[in-house]
Amino acid sequence: MTAIAWPDDTRRQDFEAWLAPLAQARGLLPQSLRPASADASFRRYLRIDAGDGRSYIIMDAPPALEDSRPFVDVAALITDAGLHAPAVLAQDLERGFLLLADLGERLYLQELQQATPGQAHRLMCDAIDALVQWQTQLDGSSLPAFDEALLMRELALFPDWCVAHEFGVTWDAAQREQWDKICRLLIDSALAQPQVPVHRDYMPRNLMVTEPNPGILDFQDAVRGPISYDIACLLRDAFLSWDEERELDWAIRYWEQARRAGLPIDADFGEFWRALEWMGLQRHLKVMGIFCRLKHRDGKPRYSTDLPRFFAYATKVALRYQPLKPLLALIEPLSGDALETAYF
Repeated sequence: MTAIAWPDDTRRQDFEAWLAPLAQARGLLPQSLRPASADASFRRYLRIDAGDGRSYIIMDAPPALEDSRPFVDVAALITDAGLHAPAVLAQDLERGFLLLADLGERLYLQELQQATPGQAHRLMCDAIDALVQWQTQLDGSSLPAFDEALLMRELALFPDWCVAHEFGVTWDAAQREQWDKICRLLIDSALAQPQVPVHRDYMPRNLMVTEPNPGILDFQDAVRGPISYDIACLLRDAFLSWDEERELDWAIRYWEQARRAGLPIDADFGEFWRALEWMGLQRHLKVMGIFCRLKHRDGKPRYSTDLPRFFAYATKVALRYQPLKPLLALIEPLSGDALETAYF
């Protein structure tokens, strides 16, 4: 365990006390403990081997910073829905440690980046199939609502962290009024959509190539919310972009499957596509704020290197829809050279 850094001796001692009986019961090898992955939160994941050749994942989520109960609860909902999530094999919620099944190391994001068009299509179709199953089979009655207050809090991240902290810009009263109008349009569009279980980060970085495919990760923030949210996440990703022809192909495939499955989706694909684009814009503005917060507050600057992708997404949508065009005047002074390398 010497290769694993701990914030303090108390955390290390808590971990060792939790791991010792598990290691004995399951044949785990503490000397094999190594980093598996980290995410944008305060959670981290460690991989540990067992004597029988299997490996497991340990979630380290300091309880003062992260609540592990939603992860445990949603993991059970996913399993009940017949989908593939890492099984929770042992838990200590008081100390913030979970032992999870290991879904392997074949991350969708990396596989898609290296895939042929045919391989990418098959992977995306699997993800779409799983999303429709998620929306039809997962019991979302216990999930929190993706309500107006949450949508507004998310949008506020953009002016607070991207505009002010990243670019040092202060909007005047007229600019703030324009921003408030855009927020109102995006929130009203989201709330008008049918509400279904929403993963909230259904993107290639949170999917694994597994059998059955895909394995679903990072689902602890699931809510009941707009039907277009997760497909917007999948098609307009934080770390991977597609040409619009492929976006439309996969969006139509999802829309057709959702209709066949009886989901309350708009019968007019054009209106559904508009709602998806507006929902994606809400998410992208939020994510730009989060990435800048990670840089300035949490000392994780690598995420902000993808800001040009998000400025490109936002510009494309604002140009396409007349009610959203005032957004261009707010984001163009920030984007600078970013839009010269736009991903569209």
